[in-house]
Amino acid sequence: MSGAPTSSHTAQFRPGVQDSTPDGRLFSPVFLRNAPPLIAALARLIGDDTGPVLEIGAGTGQHAAAFALAFPRLDWWPSDPDPVHRRSIAAWAAELGAPPRPAFAIDAAADWAGRPDIGALGPLTAVLAANVTHIAPFAVTEGIVAGAGRALRPGGRLLLYGPFRVGGAFQGDGNRAFDAGLRADDPAWGLREIDEIDALARAAGLQPEARQPMPANNLLGVWRRG
Repeated sequence: MSGAPTSSHTAQFRPGVQDSTPDGRLFSPVFLRNAPPLIAALARLIGDDTGPVLEIGAGTGQHAAAFALAFPRLDWWPSDPDPVHRRSIAAWAAELGAPPRPAFAIDAAADWAGRPDIGALGPLTAVLAANVTHIAPFAVTEGIVAGAGRALRPGGRLLLYGPFRVGGAFQGDGNRAFDAGLRADDPAWGLREIDEIDALARAAGLQPEARQPMPANNLLGVWRRG
């Protein structure tokens, strides 16, 4: 795994930039577009499962609260390296009545799977990162995959959602422009090649299971631990 940037070098939500409330809730501009199709896709994949799920890079916490309510059989644990995000995650859970799960302060590029507090959750049913890989250095993607290979139970799934390149190609001109804008903001950011993630996954003991097309030229990549 690359030793340089960690997940502290990621895009951040901030009051005054995004809409916010006095209790610390932040509003993602893509939540309303992303959440319904993601919940539908996750229902087919893990809706009948039980056990702990770790969400990496939960951001505002809107998705985490929605997922916790949509999948009551699962024990949904959010995480984010940013304390402002973690405050928003807690505030959204309180606002929506989701189970109170204090967000872990996880640096996804580090050895998060070896942490005692993560190990105390038990083998994970799933690891999810939504809209994370393209707004962080590639070391974060490497760390998510490597950690999932260690932390998932047999049959557990790694789920990565967002825009990706496939076979070197962008899925639409909008994604090409989006990638160019990201790299202009930070050369370490950009849309990741999903075939490269497949190779990382296999090295971590995870087998590619699905690449589900999603709205707005996004994909839900699924890898399963044998």
